[in-house]
Amino acid sequence: MQEFLNFINGAYVRNTSGKTFPDINPVNGQVIGQIYEAGQGEVDAAVAAAQAALKGDWGRLSVVERCKLLDAVAGEINRRFDDFLQAEIADTGKPHHLASHVDIPRGAANFQIFIDTIKSTATESFNLRTPDGKTALSYGVRVPRGVIAVVCPWNLPLLLMTWKVGPALACGNTVVVKPSEETPATATLLGEVMNAVGMPKGVYNVVHGFGPGSAGEFLTRHPGVNGITFTGETRTGSAIMKAAADGVRPVSLEMGGKNAAVVFADCDFQVAVDTLTRSCFENAGQVCLGTERVYVERPIFEKLVAALKDRAEAMKPGLPFDKDTKIGPLISKKHQAKVLGLYQSARDEGATIVTGGGIPDMPEALKDGSWVQPTIWTGLPETATVVTEEIFGPCCHISPFDSEEEVLAKVNANRYGLATAVFTQDIARANRLAHQIEVGLCWINAWFLRDLRTPFGGSKQSGIGREGGVHSLEFYTELRNVMVKF
Repeated sequence: MQEFLNFINGAYVRNTSGKTFPDINPVNGQVIGQIYEAGQGEVDAAVAAAQAALKGDWGRLSVVERCKLLDAVAGEINRRFDDFLQAEIADTGKPHHLASHVDIPRGAANFQIFIDTIKSTATESFNLRTPDGKTALSYGVRVPRGVIAVVCPWNLPLLLMTWKVGPALACGNTVVVKPSEETPATATLLGEVMNAVGMPKGVYNVVHGFGPGSAGEFLTRHPGVNGITFTGETRTGSAIMKAAADGVRPVSLEMGGKNAAVVFADCDFQVAVDTLTRSCFENAGQVCLGTERVYVERPIFEKLVAALKDRAEAMKPGLPFDKDTKIGPLISKKHQAKVLGLYQSARDEGATIVTGGGIPDMPEALKDGSWVQPTIWTGLPETATVVTEEIFGPCCHISPFDSEEEVLAKVNANRYGLATAVFTQDIARANRLAHQIEVGLCWINAWFLRDLRTPFGGSKQSGIGREGGVHSLEFYTELRNVMVKF
């Protein structure tokens, strides 16, 4: 049984209230640890430590010196790769092959990419003549925004947390991280890494807890926080925007999605099926960029439905370290109940269930886990609940279409606008659609292919702002203008 303590000013601390809550392994429903919930006092202490670090040794470091520390952080994550892997799998239940190839490597890479970015990004400068005949030099200076609240989701805990902490620290800020209450382990473990590499106290802090009336609300409403970055569902993001309005603090929000894939008859069929298998079912569908709406040109509709059905039924659930395991559980029993409720709504609204729709038959030792079947529906109208609402489970609805105009209208009708994928060999059509689909990210004949230098974020109710490469600098720094007359 582990204890997950808050990490404040370089030290692990419990809390003054004595409140704890359980960390539950979603594979079997067993309690694997106790998490110490941060109250207002712990959040105050974490913010104060972060403020002090800005004025202390951390604030006096040069960019090169900061980058050396962050390079050491990346190296230490890689050195302790197995520790992070075990922690991530225990919290999420995801298969070993997924966590070891995606979650942990990207956790380290997120520091490396922003080391390169901050060292190589220039600001503007201009020379001009003044009215009195003298010369003036105008140039930009990037300065840290200050204390950044980092509010993290549970689906990719280390990856999405370091995606924010990496650029925040590279830009000279300090952070207070509020990991999801479901996945405390890797954010907590990263405190050990920070101490091991000699990171100044107060630069990286972690407070555990929930949202309303707990650490999340205390942190996002704290007047000592200078910016808030959040990944998660739209309702929480809306609450954070309201909290940030007090003090007019900037936010970067990556929120919900109801992502579509568009498959034309001229596609490379094997590429489309391989990619959709991942985008619909990988990480048990718990991916913000995952595909839950699939639109297929009518000549290949039946063929694609049959092929994806075969792939879904081949996804064996099981223990994370079993090499035959293809899909893990959902994050919690609460989320399982939500997903199964939406599965039921599909039945109630008249869906044709191609495959799945319930709980798989698991061995006795795993029956208390948060399992659901990979599920495919057809036959629903565009107004159906599972076609309009984000499910965040391993499922998709597949619809036929007959024209480019028809499918574009259907894709854009949703209130979300995070990502889409288009499968076609007609590059002119692909690019035409990419310009017209109302999303932040569009893949052509691919999915989840990322260059970390490029902008990441959503449109409509899927978010505000962009992070990635130089675009992260726009949020994590203040751009100051200096004018010199001589």
